[in-house]
Amino acid sequence: MGISYIIAMILFVMYQLAESLRPYGYGLGRLSLPEFSQESIIWSLFVSLIFVYPIVLTGYHIVLLYLEVKKKLLKPFIRFDQVAIWYGLILEFLYLTEGKYVTGSDWSVQLKNLEMHTPIFSEAAPTIIFIFTIGIAGYFYLRVRPLKKIPPLMAIISISAMYLWVIEVLVFTVQVFKGDLSGDKWLDLYLLVYPVCIICIVARTVISKVHEWQEYEMERTKIQSNPLLNFADKILSNSKLWPIYAIVLMFPLLGIIIGILLLFGQAPDSVIKAWTETADWTLSLKEAPQNIEYDEHYLCTVAAGGHRKVVKPVRKGIRHGHEVIVNRQLCIANAFEQILEEKTPRFHKLVRGVYDRYGFSVARLIKSKWIADIIYIMMKPLEWIFLAVIYMSDAHPENRIATQYMGKNDLY
Repeated sequence: MGISYIIAMILFVMYQLAESLRPYGYGLGRLSLPEFSQESIIWSLFVSLIFVYPIVLTGYHIVLLYLEVKKKLLKPFIRFDQVAIWYGLILEFLYLTEGKYVTGSDWSVQLKNLEMHTPIFSEAAPTIIFIFTIGIAGYFYLRVRPLKKIPPLMAIISISAMYLWVIEVLVFTVQVFKGDLSGDKWLDLYLLVYPVCIICIVARTVISKVHEWQEYEMERTKIQSNPLLNFADKILSNSKLWPIYAIVLMFPLLGIIIGILLLFGQAPDSVIKAWTETADWTLSLKEAPQNIEYDEHYLCTVAAGGHRKVVKPVRKGIRHGHEVIVNRQLCIANAFEQILEEKTPRFHKLVRGVYDRYGFSVARLIKSKWIADIIYIMMKPLEWIFLAVIYMSDAHPENRIATQYMGKNDLY
C-alpha cells in the first residue's frame, strides 16, 4: 500500500512540476517555483490520495493478476485487496453522494435542485447488502483459511459467492455509470475503478487457489474404497474446473440466499426490484416527481417548500434560467420590486442589498414545510402592503403580477 501511494504522490507532483514550468520556460536557470509552498504539498497529498492513488492501485491489481496467471506471484498481497475493497467503496460512496448529489430517498420522494434518488430501492437494499456480505465472506474464507483445511466443495461455494459479488458490483456500475462524459462528467470514469479492482481481486483469488490446489497432494486412501465418494472426489479435486463448477453452483446459492431473505420479509424478486424500482438511473423503471428548485430567494423557497394548502402554489415559473414553483405572494413581491426599481432606483438598490444580505440566510433555514408555512403567514401583512402599492402605481396591476417569472426580465 505504502509503495503504491508514494508512486501516486510522485506522479502528481511531477504533473504539478510540469504545469509550473510553463510560465517560466524550460531553462533551469530561469526556474522559480513559488507554487510549492506547504499548502501546495498538502494539496498534492490530498489530490493524489483521492484521484491519483485509485488509478495507481487499479494498475497494481491488473499487474498482480497478470503475475498470478503466469505463476510468478510470490505472496497474496491481501493488504492491497483490503485497500481496494474498502477504500474504493468509501471513495465511490463519497463521489456519488457529494459529487452527484445522490440521496437515500426512493423514487416516489420529491427532491430539490440537483439531488438524485437512491440507485438501490431501499426496501430491497437488505438483499444487496446480504449478497455483498456473502461475497466478502467467501473471499476471506479462501484467503485466510489454509487450503489444507478447505474442503473442495466449500472452495467452490466460496467462489460462487464471489461471483455473485462481482455480478452485483457490475450491475451497480451499470446502474450509476451512464456513459455521458461531456463537460465535467468525465469524472464518472472513476466509477469504473472499483469494479475493475474487484474483478482483479476475485480472479486472482480463484486462480491462486487453483494453482495452490494443483501443488497439494491429497490423501485419498480413506475414500477410494467407496466408488461413489471416489467419483465425487475425482470431480471436486480437479481444481481447474472449480471456476466452472462455481458458475453452476452460483444459481442454487442465489436461491438459498433468496430463501433465507424471505424469512426476513424480503420479496423473492427483490434482487431485481433493487435496481428497477428506482428513478434517475440506467436500469430504473420508475418516473420520479420533478425536482423542486429551491432558490436562495427565500420567497421562492417558501413557495416550493411549504404545504400546498397553505402557500398555494399556482404554477411553475422561470428564474435565472431554471424552473421554480410560483405562488401569488412571490409574484406580488417581485412585481413590487419591479415598481421600486422603476420609480426609485436608489431606494430599490438599498432594499435589494438588505434582502440579499439577510434573505439568503433565511432561505437556508427553511428546512421543513412547517417553517415555510410560518414564513408565508408572517409575510402576509407585507404582501398586502405590496399589493396596495402595486394597485396605486400600475394601470394594469394584475397583468404585472401575472407576468412575473415568465422568463422575461428575470432579474429577481
